[in-house]
Amino acid sequence: MLLSKYTAIRQLIYSYIIPATSINTELKQAICIVNEEIPLHKGRDIERILYISGIALRLAKSEKILALEIANAIASHISRNFNKEFQLQIVSPGWIHFELTHPFLAAWLQGLVEEVGEQGGRRTLEQGNRGAGEMMNLNSPPLPDSLSPSLTNSQTLFTAQYAHARCCSLLRLAHQEGLIKSRLQPIPWLCEEHLRFNHPASWGLISKLVEVVDLEFSCPRSPTAWEKVTLSLAQAFLCFWDNCRIWGETRTEFPELAQSRLGLVMATQSVLSFLLEEKLGISALNEL
Repeated sequence: MLLSKYTAIRQLIYSYIIPATSINTELKQAICIVNEEIPLHKGRDIERILYISGIALRLAKSEKILALEIANAIASHISRNFNKEFQLQIVSPGWIHFELTHPFLAAWLQGLVEEVGEQGGRRTLEQGNRGAGEMMNLNSPPLPDSLSPSLTNSQTLFTAQYAHARCCSLLRLAHQEGLIKSRLQPIPWLCEEHLRFNHPASWGLISKLVEVVDLEFSCPRSPTAWEKVTLSLAQAFLCFWDNCRIWGETRTEFPELAQSRLGLVMATQSVLSFLLEEKLGISALNEL
């Protein structure tokens, strides 16, 4: 397994909620009931990473305590101990909103680049001195059947492989031009404690990366389900690439933004490689 348990934001929040509920001895019996399935879902807001928990509402059903009181007690405990990770908000009648802070997201993205890349994706930066401006041929012949024995949708395979190969091509070019040197190089994600990204496509890609990593540590999924997950990440990346430039004026006028966008490319390449090879059982191609 390439990803650690707490790379998944959902698992991280679980690890914060459980001890927070235990601070109130009256809740200990109730927490045993919900320990394995704490109500938590990711919000749909495209320009922030938000999780919403109904744990207080769940506990209030079995306790003579108002859900808002439980929610405030849990949020207060988490805020005192983990205030750098989340901004917490209580919403009536007892929802707890966990919004990831930008510095935490930056650290998460950097960790994703380094953690997954260290075990497989780093080879992309070091492979061959192919043409710096190489383009992939969209009219290339179909991939051999032997590469996709478990896939039922050839379009999914092509889209995912195309997105992965595009990531590799961009990273080789960036490496050759000195924009990045290795996956251990810190990415300038932040400007005055805020992520540099302002285009919805960038946030859409970040959100999709968070979702995919969460899925790795949720209920088991079939190969067909992982095909859909892989396709959704590939499509999010292609939308990002269509709307967020790295070279030209961006590189000249806003070099830190160019590097941070390359950081997203590195993270995407790593996770796509993981999905293709570990979940779908096929080779992640570096070029088409």
